Amino acid sequence: MNRKCLLSGAALLCAAVWQPSALAQGSVSLDSCRRMALSNNKTIRMAEETISGAGYDRKAAKAAYLPGIDFTAAYAYNQHGISLLSEDAMLPTKSFNPGTGSFEWNILTDPLGNPVKNPDGGGYIPTEVAVIPKEALSFDTHNVFGAAVTLTQPVFMGGEIKALNDIARYAEKAAVAARNTVVQNVIYTVDEAYWLVVSLKSKQLLAASFVNLVDTLHYDVEAMLDAGVATRSDLLTVDVKLNEAKIMLTKVENGLTLSRMALAQICGQPVSAAMTLADENSGMSGSTGVPAYTYNMQDVLARRQDLEAVRQGVNVLESRERMAMGTMLPKVGIVGSYSFSTPNLIDGFSKRVRGGFSVGAGVTIPIWHWGGKYNHYRAAKTATNAQRLLLEDLEEKVELQVEQAKFKFQEAFKTLDMARANMKSAEENLRNAEIGFHEGVLTANDVILAQTGWLQANSERIDAEIGVRLCEVYLSKVIGTLGYERTADSAQTSTR
Repeated sequence: MNRKCLLSGAALLCAAVWQPSALAQGSVSLDSCRRMALSNNKTIRMAEETISGAGYDRKAAKAAYLPGIDFTAAYAYNQHGISLLSEDAMLPTKSFNPGTGSFEWNILTDPLGNPVKNPDGGGYIPTEVAVIPKEALSFDTHNVFGAAVTLTQPVFMGGEIKALNDIARYAEKAAVAARNTVVQNVIYTVDEAYWLVVSLKSKQLLAASFVNLVDTLHYDVEAMLDAGVATRSDLLTVDVKLNEAKIMLTKVENGLTLSRMALAQICGQPVSAAMTLADENSGMSGSTGVPAYTYNMQDVLARRQDLEAVRQGVNVLESRERMAMGTMLPKVGIVGSYSFSTPNLIDGFSKRVRGGFSVGAGVTIPIWHWGGKYNHYRAAKTATNAQRLLLEDLEEKVELQVEQAKFKFQEAFKTLDMARANMKSAEENLRNAEIGFHEGVLTANDVILAQTGWLQANSERIDAEIGVRLCEVYLSKVIGTLGYERTADSAQTSTR
């Protein structure tokens, strides 16, 4: 027993030396781990980019209400010009006859006054002609340039523009809800990794204490063997148990190291970063009674971000229904433009750059498309109905999930109460076994069994304490109150 006291004193001294060193390096709280993970998580960054893209889409959809202004220009080089005549044109003329009071053709007549026809059969022979030279109707179109500034203002598009804006707005809300869901998942992952490190740290200390217990027993059995009151078999049994305890301690230490690396990776830190957690040496103390628990299911459903994303999906599909309906309605638009070109025909053929304004309106009325547009509308409506059914199914599953989380939360506190009671019994049993062993009424095997029971009870107590922490976080997650600004303690307070 003297050796046991020495070992306990050495352990306390090491702890006293280690704690200031850890504080000097600085400990990391759960909230700090959450913030590091949220600031470094690439999935959240991708979700933020998605939100930004949805915001740009919303702004683009809003611009569809406003008039669009476009500039169009074109240039062409033609090998040949344009000539409306292949040769000079000669046209017959008319003269005014005062006797008849009308215009008459100037044609050749015979002595009897009859018109003379062309021998070639080409009609009557004119006495006078008007000549149009070929060059007069020849135009230089080798270099043609034209441009226009056009303004287009939609007046009524069958409700498609409004539906498009609604879709963009709902898509942005869905992106925000998806980001919030990712944030909650990251926080829950951080909490799991954090409390795993705390659990393994406690089990490391427990394993070290168990090694000390078995080593003390080994020292006592050696002394009793030298005194002739113990057998070699007793010493070998204790040796085996001591080796098992050391192996268990090594495994726990390795697991603790790996769990620290996993937490550092989740927090976006190098895996070699030495992270000392603020809760490594703290346990759950005080009352362990099951806390009162109340919730409003409608509030839970409204807070759940995964359901919010589905709800926004329903809104998007409803807007798509309106867009499909808009394809069957008339569309009205106004167009105004200023166009100019060279050459131009505004005032005869001219190679100067000239232009002018024009304003017009257009109406499109769908009449008959063999049911194609209507069937497209019906397809959009069935997609909306399917999304509504999905939302109802998810809400029912969430209700079940919340009930399961509530029972698991309450069960965790009951388990912790029983684990602490078992630990007290195991400590008392170990104390009695050690006394009985030194009084010679119990064997080394009895002490080993008591030590093993003490180890198991303490391990179950640690698991129960960590289980309460994780159940608190999980409950906050399923009722939609888990946020990056919250800690585990605040989450527990909010659910009570």
